[in-house]
Amino acid sequence: MTTKAAEVRLEGIAKRYGKVEAVKPLDLIIEGGTLVTLLGPSGCGKTTLLRMIAGLEQPSAGRLFIGGRDVTLLSAGERNVSMVFQSYALFPHMTVLENVSYGLISSGFGKKDAAARAEAALETVGLRGFGARLPSEMSGGQQQRVAVARALVLEPAVLLFDEPLSNLDTRLRRSMREEIRALQQRLGLTVVYVTHDQSEALAVSDKIVVMRNAEIAQSGTPEALYASPENVFVATFMGEANHVRGSIESIIGDAAQLALDALRLALPHRGLGIGPCDVVIRPEAIRLADSGPGIAGQIVRATYMGAHTEYLIATPLGELFAIHPDRLHRRAAGSAVMVTLDPEGVVLVRP
Repeated sequence: MTTKAAEVRLEGIAKRYGKVEAVKPLDLIIEGGTLVTLLGPSGCGKTTLLRMIAGLEQPSAGRLFIGGRDVTLLSAGERNVSMVFQSYALFPHMTVLENVSYGLISSGFGKKDAAARAEAALETVGLRGFGARLPSEMSGGQQQRVAVARALVLEPAVLLFDEPLSNLDTRLRRSMREEIRALQQRLGLTVVYVTHDQSEALAVSDKIVVMRNAEIAQSGTPEALYASPENVFVATFMGEANHVRGSIESIIGDAAQLALDALRLALPHRGLGIGPCDVVIRPEAIRLADSGPGIAGQIVRATYMGAHTEYLIATPLGELFAIHPDRLHRRAAGSAVMVTLDPEGVVLVRP
């Protein structure tokens, strides 16, 4: 299959329903051949933004470009984009091959040519030989692949996914997100992917756009958002995080001397000044010892998770959630511990 990766550029795009701002004016560039995830809680505007890219919603303001062409006023059928919906939306009375061929035949392709292209699309998603089956005869993961094949067969400039894995169980979600990522990279597709699942976003994305209250809270690579969140919301939304209060005692160059109860850490000040501050501590950055320097704590709860143990620890900073790979030596609830921190997992953030 051949596809043409296209850049998607949004300039001042906004959407209002009466007095409600579903998407506040924003600018965003999605580079050709990359997978960009719109991530955020329900009602943040991510699906509305995706539907505007698809042409299913008309912007209230701003302009939208796909492959350098202004498509703001064009219909969905004129944009050369394809969308994979949460429900898959397969026709139950049609075979898999007929489902995948449907868009081509509707566009004027002959049945023979459409069938050949559909077979190629099915092979691309690993479903060669499944064309004669009905959707009801296939698993959820296979139906999801059919939906992807139906979108790919139109050779779109941009492929859109709206919560595509939410109907699948945990194990299947993991394998399907890996397949989607591998397919995107192999074909060099431009993909815009909507989800509220942080682990899913981290696993598939070149870039993540975190949305909150109808606007962009922060965007960047998965690594940048996890390691250097700009505010408490992004930090706590991008994986597990402990939000505590500390105090910056001094600033020398780029480093702030941070006081967290009995601990002192040197961290990048990130534009913050001397005084009380918000601090994010990743669970994997918490180290536990029986004695020595640190913050005195007590294990409130210890949860065995197979490959690791999760702890809830009462400390003067508040309760801290920690993850430890100590499967063979688990600490019991009620145990006294001393808490120290790996500076790489501690970040100063804005409220």
